[in-house]
This record gives sequence, C-alpha cells and structure tokens, in this order.
Amino acid sequence: MRSMKRTLGSRLLRNIALVCLADGLVGMSYGAIAVGSGLETWLPVALSVLVLAGSAEFLFVGIVAAGGSPIAAAVTGLLVNARHLPFGLAVGDVLGRGPRRVVGSHLMNDESVVFALGETDPDRRRAAYWACGVGIAVCWPLGALLGAVAGNTIGDPAALGLDAMFPAVLLALVLPALRDRDVRAPALIGAVVALAATPVLPAGLPVLAALVGLLAGVRRAVLR
Repeated sequence: MRSMKRTLGSRLLRNIALVCLADGLVGMSYGAIAVGSGLETWLPVALSVLVLAGSAEFLFVGIVAAGGSPIAAAVTGLLVNARHLPFGLAVGDVLGRGPRRVVGSHLMNDESVVFALGETDPDRRRAAYWACGVGIAVCWPLGALLGAVAGNTIGDPAALGLDAMFPAVLLALVLPALRDRDVRAPALIGAVVALAATPVLPAGLPVLAALVGLLAGVRRAVLR
C-alpha cells in the first residue's frame, strides 16, 4: 500500500494542508462569534465535532444568538446541508463500505468533495477525500475551541477582526460562482428578498425566504 504522500504528491498534500489551515482560522472566527453572542463555550465546540459543517453551524449559532427559534435555525442548517445529497452521489465511490462509509459520510464537506472530484485516478480520489476530510475534522474543532477561548478572553470578537473572517471567506467562495448567469440571478434575487425581509421577519426566516430565488433558476431551466 502506497503512503499518502506517495499517492497524492507533495504539491496536492500542501494544497490540502493550506485549505485545512484556512478552515481552522475560520473556525476561530466561528468560536469567537459564538461566545461573543452569549452562547456557552461548549456549544460551538460540540457542534463543530458533531455537525462538522461550518456554514450550517454559523447559521445555527447566528440565528439562535439573534433570538431566533432553534427549530428555524435547525431547519436552515439542514437546508444548507442538503447539498450533501448530490455530493454523496458524486463521491460515493471514495467512502468505502460499512463503518468506514459512515465515518466517510461525516467527513463530507465542500473542500473534501472538491479535492476528490479534481482527481481522476481512483486511488488519488480516495486519498484526497480522506486526507482533506480528516484534516478539516481536526482543524475545524480546534479552531472553534481556540476561538471560543479567545472570545471569552477578549470579550468582543470585533476587536481582533475575528468576526470578519467567515463573511470574507464566504464572499471569496461565492464571487467566482456569480460569473455564471444561471447562478447569479437566483443568488441576487435571494439576497434582495433576504434583505427586504430582515426588518419584518424573525431571525432565521429571512434566510429561508431567500430560497424563493431558486424559482428564478427553475424558470430559466424550464424556458430553455
């Protein structure tokens, strides 16, 4: 059996390591924001281990901290994570069988799926997925813990700019996708709806209301 380094090569391993490190830094932002919003330290750390999906965790914590319903927060998180269904179909061959498949499914995230889909060789696909998945499973909770501790120490996450990490990373991820007209129109409509609904709807519901933007994408697909 070849080693991970021999299978993936130094360059790909370095890229995976950098992505995991970036996730750890965003995790610090997440932990600091969570405790800065008045939540207990254990909550973001527990979510980072059990959910292991940053965007869903950010939304859940943000909605609950803003006074929104935990049910609405959980539903929003589930909707965000619904993208894992097509992810599973796309990378089902790298997950293995039995208990390994359960663990592999838990390690599924945007980054591990992207690295797996970027490889055509079956061994490299599998190795890239697991290397990135395990790396993020370590870096994300560790970052959340460090951020939570830092948030308790400094009080205000904004003092060190920790509150800006996640929006900045999320914006960097979204901007390239907006070059596609099929993505841009639903995204912009959803953003406008969410902004318009924010002053009148309880926390959490504007995010759900933004889903109407998907109707624009469906309409374009039907009219073709």
